[in-house]
Amino acid sequence: MHYIVFDLEFNQNPNSLTDSSLKPEMAEKKSRYPFEIIQFGAVKLDMDFNIVESFNRLVKPTIYSSISEFVTELTGITDHSLSSESSFSQVYGDFLEFINGQDVVFCVWGMIDIKVLFRSAIYYGLDDNLLPKMYINVQPHTSVYLGQPKKRPIGLEYCVEVLDIDRNIPFHDALNDAIYTAKVFKKIYRPSIQPKRYDPSEVLIPVRNVKMTLDFPMLIGQLEKMFKREMSKEEKEIIRLAYHMGKTGQFLKADEKKQDK
Repeated sequence: MHYIVFDLEFNQNPNSLTDSSLKPEMAEKKSRYPFEIIQFGAVKLDMDFNIVESFNRLVKPTIYSSISEFVTELTGITDHSLSSESSFSQVYGDFLEFINGQDVVFCVWGMIDIKVLFRSAIYYGLDDNLLPKMYINVQPHTSVYLGQPKKRPIGLEYCVEVLDIDRNIPFHDALNDAIYTAKVFKKIYRPSIQPKRYDPSEVLIPVRNVKMTLDFPMLIGQLEKMFKREMSKEEKEIIRLAYHMGKTGQFLKADEKKQDK
């Protein structure tokens, strides 16, 4: 058994979504915006949990024509930095070569990354069966290690600080966050931490005409991943309220620049 610790950065910018970038079933329901992976970061660990190899690749986007300002501010990734990179299919193939082995266990900080990885493989029509199905979510085990409830997620940056791990590289970079996750995993590992089996069928893109509802835990998970901290109850309620108020359309206004043309 060996561990692959990976992290993803992804973009979601509905304002730059075009019909040509969508699959037919998604063009009918533009609210089904997928997260688009724009960076893979991963490290391979030896039996002593030391990093022996790394993987770091940017991905040229095809679903959205531009990176959201928020993602650029958070990660430093820009449209220009991705313009000459390989497509998801190519990077996915290279990532599988990096994994290269049997009895592999994925390690992630929170479930959002593994869900998005499998969803992306399915979206692009690639073979998700080639991905390891065994995984360890390091985040809840770290919560327990620090004396917190298992179901209370704690931010990676906070844990790195509390566990006295050297903060010598910036956060919000897929490779760097994978490295930090690996260091946390090494620090908190106990034999009682055993891999679980992931069921990819849980992340299949729904077929047409299925009523869509907000995956609120996944939304909160993405925000907590971006900010590397747990959202408070008050913040979650504000986000939920903002979502439902936005759906009413009462805050929409005409684009005056387009009307003038």
